[in-house]
Amino acid sequence: MSEQQTWWTAPTQSESGRLIMVTGRKDVKKWMENPKFSIRVEVTWPYDGDASGMPDTPTSTLMEEVQEALNACFSKDPVAVLTGIFTGDGERNWIFYTLSTHIFGRKLNEALAEFPLLPLNIYCENDPDWMEYKEMSEAEINMD
Repeated sequence: MSEQQTWWTAPTQSESGRLIMVTGRKDVKKWMENPKFSIRVEVTWPYDGDASGMPDTPTSTLMEEVQEALNACFSKDPVAVLTGIFTGDGERNWIFYTLSTHIFGRKLNEALAEFPLLPLNIYCENDPDWMEYKEMSEAEINMD
């Protein structure tokens, strides 16, 4: 049985002043304290947004289906944890922390196998102190 995930959502702005919805995961302590989860992976899906920079309904629906597939895959085999989702200004970004880029890539391909080829870009970097997560979490604090 999987544990309950707790999330928060807050609006912010891109450098160009467009709306970005930030969704962050709260229950990450066990991964954050595990030094093996030191690699941050950013999966970016660029899209043609509406006037506000948000995805149209068909794109948004497909993104949600992809997210459900990612959640199912990484819940079953927790080699990575999804910590944040940024949507707006013409792109969706899923932020993961993982213990291996090789294993993450294999699991990502497994999760996305049922979908058509998606316009995804993947960026990885070492972030052993979880600085990106901590920076993102400031958006939640600033909501109060």
